[in-house]
Amino acid sequence: MYPQRGWNDAVHLYMNELSARVIAETGIPSDRYHLGKLILRGLQDAPDFVLQIDAATGESETCESVLKRSVQCANALRNLGLQRGDVIVLMAPNHIHLCVPYYAGLYLGITVALIDRTLTVKELQHVFVVDNPKIIFCQSERAAEVVALTKTINLNTQIVTFDDGADVENVCSFNELLKHSENDCNVNNFRATDFDPEETLAFLVPTSGTSGLPKQAAASHRSIAIGGPYAWMMFTKFPTPTRLVMIISPIQWTSAILHFNLSPILRYTRLQSSANIHQEHAYEMINKYKPTIVQSSPTFMTTLLRPGDRDKCDFSSFEEIGLGGSHVPVHLVNEIKKVAPNCRLHIGYGMTEIMTAALCPSSHNFASVGTPLSLFQYRLVDPETLENITDPNVNGELWLKGPCLVKGYYGNPTATKEAFTEDGWYRTGDIFYRDEHYNFYFSEKLKLLLKYKNHQVSPTELENVIRQNPGVSDVAVTGIPDPEYGELIVACVVRKPGHEVTAQEIKDLVKNNLAETKHLSGGVIFIKELPLTASGKIHRQAIKKLVLELGRE
Repeated sequence: MYPQRGWNDAVHLYMNELSARVIAETGIPSDRYHLGKLILRGLQDAPDFVLQIDAATGESETCESVLKRSVQCANALRNLGLQRGDVIVLMAPNHIHLCVPYYAGLYLGITVALIDRTLTVKELQHVFVVDNPKIIFCQSERAAEVVALTKTINLNTQIVTFDDGADVENVCSFNELLKHSENDCNVNNFRATDFDPEETLAFLVPTSGTSGLPKQAAASHRSIAIGGPYAWMMFTKFPTPTRLVMIISPIQWTSAILHFNLSPILRYTRLQSSANIHQEHAYEMINKYKPTIVQSSPTFMTTLLRPGDRDKCDFSSFEEIGLGGSHVPVHLVNEIKKVAPNCRLHIGYGMTEIMTAALCPSSHNFASVGTPLSLFQYRLVDPETLENITDPNVNGELWLKGPCLVKGYYGNPTATKEAFTEDGWYRTGDIFYRDEHYNFYFSEKLKLLLKYKNHQVSPTELENVIRQNPGVSDVAVTGIPDPEYGELIVACVVRKPGHEVTAQEIKDLVKNNLAETKHLSGGVIFIKELPLTASGKIHRQAIKKLVLELGRE
């Protein structure tokens, strides 16, 4: 592993220089936070630079091409009457066309709603009613459903399919949309819309797609322009701090949004894919393109490093691997060190509501998720009394305050009031403690804590114990309702290949290490793999459903 590299201001110095040039052209000081104008400047600065690669098709595209097509798209949106504050929906895989309306919306102050393309019709109906989009961009395979849904809810909107396969009335293809402004795409004459980046929403981003109807965090241009560069404070060379970033998350997740925003500004290439990124496809991407950076969930990284399979892949090209989204077991850290000994590993903690990292990750203390950044104010709060916790090694809910916070949940004032205090603090819903050196340690999600006989039980604590069995590849712990005990605790276990660990072994391991209230009162289920969300996190709702359907040992 590389020795720990200190955080520095190189990225902010570069951003200051680039934004100063933007302001010199426009004369508007707040344009330093106008994402659209910053992206335009970045695309114009390096026309021949390859900005994106689709690993599924082999297609690549330069900044010049993206600039031309995004300006063409912006003019088409203007011709259709769209203006600042209108909403467009993007629900598509990470093909090379996806960034075109994405950037066009940012140029014009149009709010871009980033939607999971796998949502059911019922879930989409909720989103469309709240967002009232003027245009919906999707794939032809969903076009008929989307058209029928818009008619059901009396939504007057244009449907555009990125591909040409839709044979549905009133649906326009993306190529047709761009042709409408084919004669009006002089890049040199194009001017982005002037607006206040603090008050103008850039994105609507889903925050709870695994349980209940999704909320959408409303992020302004200013909040993202301030917070995004903090992810690059370990790097010293700008532009092009690295060669090739591999994106495995869909567009609606913060890790993908970060790179779609910053790759044209900081000038690095995105390696993405229009196909679903499963284990074999990830191996193909890594072996062929040799990416230098990837951010992954611990669960998906565990799959990539599965014994017997990982020899198919050469991980040596990675300079940095970031893990986040759930607990990172020690054995996974050790396995990464084996396959990528020269890679800098960091374990991060962030969330949609801040659109960046909440803490400065360590590259040597892998038990901690980091130390405070100057970007935020921090509080640990007793969730019962709401009193501040000032002593080290005491659990409390993490509260944050700073310029990167989203403006709340779009069209949902009740959820906004629950999550944000009147004086601007965001309640993360996550339980942490800190040591005397202000290293923060994640304990549990407040809402995931199980209740057994009025005792709070941490799934993470149980999962850490169960992973100690050498035959366990991965595990997720959940609870099932019980009228007498509240919840019965169940472990869903993935065996390592060649191991025949039994349910009784798992139960005994927990029994010998934890109090009776934390024992596996609901039993053990063995499954081939854990269900994951689109971003590679453990799908807790799907786990609970499995537990209710399958027989337990």
